[in-house]
Amino acid sequence: MPTPSMEDYIEQIYLLIDEKGYARVSDIAEALSVHPSSVTKMVQKLDKDEYLIYEKYRGLVLTSKGKKIGERLVYRHDLLEQFMRIIGLDESKIYNDVEGIEHHLSWEAIDRIGDLVQYFEQDEVRVETLRGVQKANEEKSN
Repeated sequence: MPTPSMEDYIEQIYLLIDEKGYARVSDIAEALSVHPSSVTKMVQKLDKDEYLIYEKYRGLVLTSKGKKIGERLVYRHDLLEQFMRIIGLDESKIYNDVEGIEHHLSWEAIDRIGDLVQYFEQDEVRVETLRGVQKANEEKSN
């Protein structure tokens, strides 16, 4: 199983390849706000662990193992963002909060959050009811 740091790299590489068709060390470094040398070290580790194939100066490609995990990591991130919107979190806080929790949740917890998101999305009245509860709680605390 990849470490949280490895997950960040795999997720970003997956997103770059999905968006551009390729992922260069410089693009990964920019996206993650790290030095290219750090990316090179991690890419070499990911290559060794068979998440991708890396050829110096030629680029990299995700293996089927890397693609599968990358897809799951992007799903996890997107799902948690959806969940934060449903529970009414301020949009400006969503990205940082998701980044702060995504590596600490089990895949079982992610699946249950997925069930909850689906439950709320199936009927808008459920979201409206939640907003009513939130408003009542805010009024109690003021």
